[in-house]
Amino acid sequence: MPDWFTDQFRAEFDRQAAAIGRFNLAIFGKTGTGKSTLVNAIFGTEVAKTGIGEPVTHGSHVYVDNRGTLGLVDTQGIEIGRDDGELIKEITKVVRDMRKKPMSEQIHCAWYCVRGMDRRFEPAEADFIKALAGLDIPVVLVMTQVPMRDGQLHPDAIALARHIESLKLPIVDGRPYFTYAMRDPFTGQPPYGLSEVLQATFRVVPEAVHQALASAQRIDLDAKARAAHTFIGASVTGAAAAAATPIPFSSAVVLVPIQLAMMARIAHLYNVPFDRASIAAIASTAVATTAGRAAFTSLIKLVPGAGSVVGGVISASVASGFTLAMGQAWLVVCQRASAGSLPKGVDGVIDNEAVRVLFENEFKKRVPGMRHQADETQVTP
Repeated sequence: MPDWFTDQFRAEFDRQAAAIGRFNLAIFGKTGTGKSTLVNAIFGTEVAKTGIGEPVTHGSHVYVDNRGTLGLVDTQGIEIGRDDGELIKEITKVVRDMRKKPMSEQIHCAWYCVRGMDRRFEPAEADFIKALAGLDIPVVLVMTQVPMRDGQLHPDAIALARHIESLKLPIVDGRPYFTYAMRDPFTGQPPYGLSEVLQATFRVVPEAVHQALASAQRIDLDAKARAAHTFIGASVTGAAAAAATPIPFSSAVVLVPIQLAMMARIAHLYNVPFDRASIAAIASTAVATTAGRAAFTSLIKLVPGAGSVVGGVISASVASGFTLAMGQAWLVVCQRASAGSLPKGVDGVIDNEAVRVLFENEFKKRVPGMRHQADETQVTP
């Protein structure tokens, strides 16, 4: 089974990666505004590195760095305040060319960064933001490195923000977002404001890239969980529709793609790499298959004539109920894997038995309620 399962899971893992697509973020601002620090804080350590990425066309100053479910669009060699006309012209061309491509190849949002303590916001910056908005790109204006003490923001940053607000620029919510991306070991200044920037981004990007954004970001675990539960719900519905014949859970070939897709999608949402996800999936699926056989056998004995239409109804109920339990238990496994808390052996490889026990315990928590509901549904005239 492992070889067959690994091949099937690999195929579904790749399909789900393509289905999730990519969230593409353009990030702009003057040199030294902390753009890379901001991106790294929200999307993971060392995501943004200077000089990484490919030019969109030969000789272009606009670079795209694709990293799984995240694409970063940045500029090199030309700067706001120095090469304004050239920068706006090139960005305009790039955006218009991208609009001809699939959604996963387009720019979905821009973050424009202003260092909070610079005390200046130049007309060229305002013009650049207007140009981006004119291309129908939502712009979140982020004020970076803003000190806070006892819950009070630095007055110079507040004054700069009020000045920017007075310009009535086409920015998300009409105001800057204050942030401090990384804890300062010298002053003890803690990070703040990152979740607010992320939530503003979720609100303005196309719904089609929400799962890619949920997968790419690393700070809002609730967003990942919501995306996972949405897909589990769709999988449960699909399982109920697919289970049209009274065949045992383990033999329901039509359910395998649905359940593998669910497991692969959740693994992607939690950034669990294929090698780790496949090991955990083998151990987890073995538990679900064994439990599925036993539950179907006990259920089918409860209803007279279960070999015909009624049997098909029970099969649909069992399929959907077990898919739900399986999805919720697998979600816990992926959450633990993402947090690095799955037990490992001396060689650093995930402990299969520990994963099996974890999945089985989570699975059993959810099975009794599903079984009771299924019994009531079928026995009631």
